[in-house]
Amino acid sequence: PSGSEPPSSPQVVEEGADEEDEELSGAEDADLRASSGRGSLLTRRGITLRVLLKDGLVEPGDGVLSIHYLGKKFVGDLLNDGKIRWVETGQIFNSPSAWATHCKRLVNPAKKSGCGWASVRYRGQKLVQYKTTWLHKYQPSADMSLVSEGEDDEMGDDDEEEGKTAMPVEDKNKKSKPELHGMSILTGPKRLSGSVPECFCACLDRDPHTLIELSAFSAINRFQPFNVAVSSNVLLLMDFHCHLTTSEVVGYLGGRWDTNTQLLTVLRAFPCRTRLADKDAAPAVEEEICQNLFMRGLSLVGWYHSHPRGAALPTLQDIDSQMDHQLRLQGSSNGFQPCLGIICGPYYQGNQGVASTITPFWVVPPPEQRPNDYGIPVAVEVTYVQDHFLTTDVLNEMMLLVEFYRSAPDLVQFSQMWSPNTSILDKIKASLSGHAPKDQAYAQILEHVYNQLCNTQ
Repeated sequence: PSGSEPPSSPQVVEEGADEEDEELSGAEDADLRASSGRGSLLTRRGITLRVLLKDGLVEPGDGVLSIHYLGKKFVGDLLNDGKIRWVETGQIFNSPSAWATHCKRLVNPAKKSGCGWASVRYRGQKLVQYKTTWLHKYQPSADMSLVSEGEDDEMGDDDEEEGKTAMPVEDKNKKSKPELHGMSILTGPKRLSGSVPECFCACLDRDPHTLIELSAFSAINRFQPFNVAVSSNVLLLMDFHCHLTTSEVVGYLGGRWDTNTQLLTVLRAFPCRTRLADKDAAPAVEEEICQNLFMRGLSLVGWYHSHPRGAALPTLQDIDSQMDHQLRLQGSSNGFQPCLGIICGPYYQGNQGVASTITPFWVVPPPEQRPNDYGIPVAVEVTYVQDHFLTTDVLNEMMLLVEFYRSAPDLVQFSQMWSPNTSILDKIKASLSGHAPKDQAYAQILEHVYNQLCNTQ
């Protein structure tokens, strides 16, 4: 029935309630009305859902409340006591702000507050409009700042995907030189001092190379806060790079982030042609990648690295690095911007078949009250987009990599056997064939690259 009471043992959630949006208790509400009467002014905080219910501006009901945020919709029941029950889980929230904050953090973990009265809608209309109506009706002489105070920042918060004032096209398309925003995968900081979450029971020794299993977003009651599409040419170049040496390699990912669709498109891999231990060469390599991003009109959207003979799972050190990169990349813009991490395991004996295991991942930040903890690494669902041709860019980069590793002591011996019937070179060809265009002409071009590999030994 409409407005039915909550289950016998509901989980009441109070997180994220802004002080001024917290619901008054029943006693406080009664005391406020008894002491002031209708003729006295209610403060903004005093106008609660309970007040609106008592005065008939809203009615309890099932599914009458909703939040639309970054393409997701949340539906809630308005209960007789002014509390909100989230339909999907049955959780009870004391105020619009508590519910909005909880829901928005599921989609965007970086969200600090929920801006509840401007975000929650009652039968399609924002609650803040009902608050305004109440003031017009019962306190017409009130200073309207009582309702608008503090809400200017709220207005438009839930409209991050609708009605947002758009940047002029000429400004939006104006190219500015991309930066790495302090995100250096060659010289980046390695903290390795934080507390380890309880779920990392195998990490108590704090060995930075301890591998950590990935969680699913659903397993930690969250939504993936962005969609990802990765070009097959990105996978081809990255897989090729990771196969060349028995040492770990790294590279940057270039692409675009669309705030309207929340889609991260990865269009180009930029291998770092340097040794991880060569700190002197790092600035020049990263400057070259910055220039390449700029010339192609791309932004920095992530990074990749290899675990040559290990599983394609993050280590504690990888989790720490990924969290650092996420914070730096996010700090480069006014809103939320994801940073994708990818791990490639080319020669792990536990791989299925000859193909490399490629693992896209992201790290859910630790709780705000424990900022020094490790975040939780989660698997990212990705759509892989098949390119119809190999770009000159990619082929060029492959040949530069061959030249860079040609005389390296850790160059893979391609003529050696990977399995009784498969050489390492054949294994590489088979792994890359999963990303390459099916056209025979491109197969011949790749064959030329493979011949160059053979000529290195």
